[in-house]
Amino acid sequence: MISTLRTLFAASGRRLQGDTQGVALLEFALTLPLLLLLSLTGAELTNYITTKMRISQISLHLADNAARIGAGSQLSVKTITESDINDLFIGANLQSGELGLQTYGRIILSSVEPVANPNTNSKYKIAWQRCYGAKTAHASTYGTAGQTNLNGVGPAGRQTIAPEGGVAMFVEVYYEYQPLVKASLAPTSSFTEIASMMVRDRRDTTGGTNGVYQVAGVTPSSC
Repeated sequence: MISTLRTLFAASGRRLQGDTQGVALLEFALTLPLLLLLSLTGAELTNYITTKMRISQISLHLADNAARIGAGSQLSVKTITESDINDLFIGANLQSGELGLQTYGRIILSSVEPVANPNTNSKYKIAWQRCYGAKTAHASTYGTAGQTNLNGVGPAGRQTIAPEGGVAMFVEVYYEYQPLVKASLAPTSSFTEIASMMVRDRRDTTGGTNGVYQVAGVTPSSC
């Protein structure tokens, strides 16, 4: 009896040893978690890079548009209003689309101007600053309205300055990244993009409130 059982077990073992059915399925089951992790990480990184690029483009367009706004003829200085600035912000939010810049971000627009003092040597000021977006906890990284005697505005080595008698618009866009899959798969949970642009035309920098005129019924986008 024992000999018969031993023979049966030996025959079954030989059959199992030569049976390769299910090996591919077993290998797939073992590698599936790794494949899923790589695929999801790749998708998240792609979404993060795309989002960062879009926010960067929005900051550049906003700086460019801020440098173009104003009413006035070619023979007179242009004036800007609180309504003009609000329109810039609304346009940037519309451009962001499903990213929801107003909900998940903060825009800080600064007017960089030279200090009107012959005793200063290439110093600048932030004449006015306007902000937009629900993430009010984020304050400007590069200065606030009223700061003066600055060497420029922006990160070291890339500071924005304004020409004599001119104006430069500096834009800082902070955004809290909305993950496609999981936030931990993205490099950071938030990031900031900056851009600047020189104002092409002559701009009134003394009228209104530091160069920005009030409009009845329009609430300034103060910081």
